[in-house]
Amino acid sequence: MDVIKEKKDPKYTKSYSGTRLFEKILKFSKVVGIRIVYTALILFYTLQKATTPKWAKSMIIGALAYFILPIDFIPDFIPFIGYTDDFSALAGVLVAVSMYADEEVKQKSKEKLNVWFSTIDDAELKKIDAKIDKSVN
Repeated sequence: MDVIKEKKDPKYTKSYSGTRLFEKILKFSKVVGIRIVYTALILFYTLQKATTPKWAKSMIIGALAYFILPIDFIPDFIPFIGYTDDFSALAGVLVAVSMYADEEVKQKSKEKLNVWFSTIDDAELKKIDAKIDKSVN
């Protein structure tokens, strides 16, 4: 299924939107931690790139929609473990599409984090960057 069809599919249109993604990130950012927020942002900005292929965009939309949905395999309201399945989905897709998450995408993601949070732990971001770089090489 291509991205245009997926965007028209009711199960995706009800779940995914950039606005809803940012609302969920802001609401639960302290619970999910900076790593999952950074991963979601990298996927979001990779999705926006014209050079990202349709198959990758389809995977990204699915992972971000799963992250947004309040009821999933492990419900988000369960402290700590409620986001493990969300992070696993996001991280798995990030590995699959990492070749499209270039330095510009990482920079935009870090800039957004700096807008939302006054201080961020750059060491946590470097762990995600290292996984992306490892996947690409």
